Amino acid sequence: MKVLGIIPARGGSKGIPRKNIADLGGKPLIAWTIAAARSAIGLDRVIVSTDDPEIAATARQQGAEVPFLRPPELAGDAAAALPVIRHALEWAQTEAALHYDAIAYLQPTSPFRTAADIDQAIEALTEADTVVSVVAVPHNMLPASLMEMDEGQHLHFTVPPEQRAFRRQDKASRLFARNGPAILAVRSEVIMAGNLYGTRIRPLVMPTKRSLDIDGPDDLEMARAMLQLKIV
Repeated sequence: MKVLGIIPARGGSKGIPRKNIADLGGKPLIAWTIAAARSAIGLDRVIVSTDDPEIAATARQQGAEVPFLRPPELAGDAAAALPVIRHALEWAQTEAALHYDAIAYLQPTSPFRTAADIDQAIEALTEADTVVSVVAVPHNMLPASLMEMDEGQHLHFTVPPEQRAFRRQDKASRLFARNGPAILAVRSEVIMAGNLYGTRIRPLVMPTKRSLDIDGPDDLEMARAMLQLKIV
């Protein structure tokens, strides 16, 4: 199976200005993902898709391939993942006259995902058309614990009494949440059919410490603290 790694890194970011090149552990945030992707044996080629010349230059300094600048229509706040992936896939297959069986979409905001995680996702793709990285939902965030607030500022449980369990050991769960996702591996035919997820979705369950998704300033400070404390 030939797999194309795609690292998306647009220039605009509201939560953290210039987020993709923000400092984390003495190097740009995007460098962590580039290093993991370059070390993954399951990726045949890795490209960075960006609209920003500074990010492109930074990515190249970190050893990444940035063969094009993403068109403006795929770089705004409303730009969805699917057209960005499809653009990169079509470009790579046309440029190299080479068919890729699948893509691995690796967001720079998941710096602690490893090359081994990427390779495990690609291996799992042999029995699926989509593999997505997930993290187990904590017991205190399961449906039995969830409450919603009405217009009068009163709380109400979201599930009926018979489905509530208040002891931790009684809250059995098989629920998982996407952790970014840090990794989204999808067969090319699914992407070209206009879908981001296929019908056969396999999970790559990752530990909480490698599932940090940097969205806002607090997440970045958490990542820095984790590095300082050598948690990852």
